[in-house]
Amino acid sequence: MTRWAVVLGMLLTCNAHALTADQALGMAVGESDARIEALAKAVAQGNEQTAAFLQALADDAVKVAAGKVLVVKDGKGLDPVSGQTVDVPADAEDVMLNNRLRGEIDTALAALKLFSTDAALRQQAALALLKEPDASRLPVLEKALAAEKDTAVLALLMQAQAAVMLTGDKTEDRLQAARTLSESSQPEVLLLLNQQLGHEQDAAVQSALKLAVSQVQGKLRWGERLGQLFTGASLGSILLLVALGLAITYGLMGVINMAHGELMMIGAYATYVVQVAFRQWLPGAFDWYLLAALPVAFITSALVGALMERSILKHLYGRPLETLLATWGISLVLMQAVRSLFGAQNVGVENPSWMSGSVQLMSNLQLPWNRVLIIGFAAAVLLGMSLLIAKTRLGLFVRGVTQNRPMASCMGINTARIDTYAFALGSGIAGLAGCALSQIGNVGPDLGQSYIVDSFMVVVLGGVGQLAGTVYAALGLGLVNKLLEGWTGAVLAKIAVLVFIIVFIQKRPQGIFAMKGRSAEA
Repeated sequence: MTRWAVVLGMLLTCNAHALTADQALGMAVGESDARIEALAKAVAQGNEQTAAFLQALADDAVKVAAGKVLVVKDGKGLDPVSGQTVDVPADAEDVMLNNRLRGEIDTALAALKLFSTDAALRQQAALALLKEPDASRLPVLEKALAAEKDTAVLALLMQAQAAVMLTGDKTEDRLQAARTLSESSQPEVLLLLNQQLGHEQDAAVQSALKLAVSQVQGKLRWGERLGQLFTGASLGSILLLVALGLAITYGLMGVINMAHGELMMIGAYATYVVQVAFRQWLPGAFDWYLLAALPVAFITSALVGALMERSILKHLYGRPLETLLATWGISLVLMQAVRSLFGAQNVGVENPSWMSGSVQLMSNLQLPWNRVLIIGFAAAVLLGMSLLIAKTRLGLFVRGVTQNRPMASCMGINTARIDTYAFALGSGIAGLAGCALSQIGNVGPDLGQSYIVDSFMVVVLGGVGQLAGTVYAALGLGLVNKLLEGWTGAVLAKIAVLVFIIVFIQKRPQGIFAMKGRSAEA
């Protein structure tokens, strides 16, 4: 059912005497001050018929003809007072609304929702009035308080009433309002209390306001802490995705792959190409483009990585400096190729509808769905990697070559082929990381440069070639970095993390988890 079907249903079923013709006309025409006054009087009645008419005003669906007000939709007219269908005169004029009137109508609609039969809608309306206190809404709040039975909505209504009384002339009212608002856990209430505290003259009210500020801050502190933990976990999951592929290539072959970030960039641009293809040829299935982009990003980056390994890197094994320089040169080539194909500017990658929005856990804690899903995606990739390494024949060969390359070769394992497979696998995981990053940030030629240093820090800290160490290092660095940012700022937090890693590697060069095997013992 559309919103307009609901509105028309309200008009047909409401009490015909709840909204008068003079009230409707007074809200539709005249000077702004007079229309706002008429609006306030109509809202004070607190009925659904007035709410339906105000919604029609907000939707620019009201016309005036010969001193009569009509609600018009799809060429059909409706009398807002009687609810009867009427003809729309040819000379009917649109009702004009300026920004001030639109703001007043929006606030009035929020107030009238207090009388909805839906408790969730009443709670939402009470919260909106709490955030924007207005003395003209006191009669509506008092009427809603007298009729409300739901305890959660009742508490919000009392706080909304207190927010209005907080700036009143009577000391007793301000004192009681401060005590009532001390029970709130809304960030906007903290702002109201601090504003009133700034110009409050009464000593008793000042003390009550300070106590209320302290109590509200205490309630909000838990949300801030949980928000920091979530942000740290989100950063850790991104670092994990970025570093997983590098842990394979660096751990297996000792290749310092400076082009790892550009392999991520390729995955992000592959996601962009799939998005464009869906928008052009499959617009009805656009919300599912990301599911198709995942294998495309993986395969594209894996093929580029395999080509790099077979054409250049296989000739440089055992020469780390030459490998570093070669991969750095490859990264420059890849960035320039992307600039030539897609341009130097960032490209837009949209979130599917199911990744948009957020989930509200506390008044000051919202978890974006794209971040939540990326954490789950990182866990899924980690699980898949663990199963591949531990349970498959390819994983057995990779572990054997990592632990003792000469002995694995003597046992008949084609180490050159395993190198190619492993490098392609690590590159494909970098492509998946780029696909995920496209949902939370800009996609441009320099995308990989922001993460290459952090990914190497994660791999070195966790232990070269150690999957478990990569997990611990990524989540640990993400959490520590975000917790330190709250105290020291982003720059000092980065410096502190870097200093910690340097000191840690000095004391334990093998990282959190040491490599096992005869080659490690040697």
